[in-house]
Parts: sequence; C-alpha cells; structure tokens
Amino acid sequence: MRSILLPKPLLATALGGVVVLAGFGAQNATAEQTSVVSTVATTGDDDAEARFFEMMDIFWQSCSPRAFSGVDAVVSASVADTAAAAPTPDTTQPILVDPVPLTVTEECVAQKLQLRINRAFSGTDTATYEEMRDKLTSLRYPAARIHRMRDFAGQPVARVDVRLGAGHLALQVTDVNIGVMVEAFGAPEYVSVTEVRLKPLVAWPTT
Repeated sequence: MRSILLPKPLLATALGGVVVLAGFGAQNATAEQTSVVSTVATTGDDDAEARFFEMMDIFWQSCSPRAFSGVDAVVSASVADTAAAAPTPDTTQPILVDPVPLTVTEECVAQKLQLRINRAFSGTDTATYEEMRDKLTSLRYPAARIHRMRDFAGQPVARVDVRLGAGHLALQVTDVNIGVMVEAFGAPEYVSVTEVRLKPLVAWPTT
C-alpha cells in the first residue's frame, strides 16, 4: 500500500488499530512516520478508510497544498468509533440542522469529487440504494461513510461523509435514471450528515 499523505499533511498512523490524524500544518512525514503509515491494516474497514484517505489526499493537494497549515490540532478516531457515532443507513431521524458554508478549498475539492462521481455513474441506472452504495464503495468511499436517505421520487438517495479533520464537506447523491445528481454541502462538526437540512434542487412531483 502507498503511504498516506493527508492535506499538508494529515499524517495517518495506526496505533493498536486506531487511526490517528495528526500534524496539521506539519512538514513532510519522516521516513519512520511513512513506515508506520504503511502498516495500516489491509483488510476490512481500516483498509477502506486508508484507501479513502489516500484518494482524498490527492484532491486536497491539487486544490491547496497548504490547506491545513497553521492549524494546531490533533484528531483521533477509529473506524469502530466512526461507525458507532453514525446512524444506521436506514435512519429515519429528522433532518434539523442547517448546512454550514464550505471554504474555497472545500469548494474546489467538491467540484472534483462531483465530476468524478458523475462520470462513474454516467449512463447507468442505479435503481436501488444497494446498487448506489456498491457503486460508491467501488469509488473508494467506505461503506461506513455512506448513509441512506429518503428516496427522491422513487429514486435512491445517499449521503457521503467526506469530512477530514475539522472539515465540513459532504455529498448528496441522487439517482436521476441516466446518471446521478451530486450536491455538495457543509455538515457541521459532530453532526451526522443525515441530520443536515437541504432544500431540494428539483421539485417533488405533485401527481
């Protein structure tokens, strides 16, 4: 597995199965840190998270190599903790929280992710949520970060939590028969992406 370099850089290390994101604004990882990163588990949820971090690093670095410079923070989380804090994919909890603004860098990353997802789903019809989820996981989004939402006019809808560190970026993916519509929004910290209130981009049918 390639070493994982998170935004400028977020260093991911595996300590007893716990993924630690540290060094916001630090310089390049040392050889020892890189070696530790490479020991991240290569199976199950840990591997899915590792591949997700690796993918997101590419987008963050292309948008802003210094996106997190000057920020003094350490974020620690395990895949198990993330899954425990998030609702089940079939949650019916009310959406009560307003979205927060995205930064310029997050907007840039969002555009790249939207284009990538749109291209992957172009010309396909994901008739069920399960098909949409499987397609998203094939694009390196961990299943634990994909959440089922209420269908839109009978079409599946999913939200993808792509937040890193103290970021807010999340995506809503809606099937539109010949592809998908991907909407980027800001999810407040410590709030599930399923609890953010979004205005429909397309009106619900009246008949």
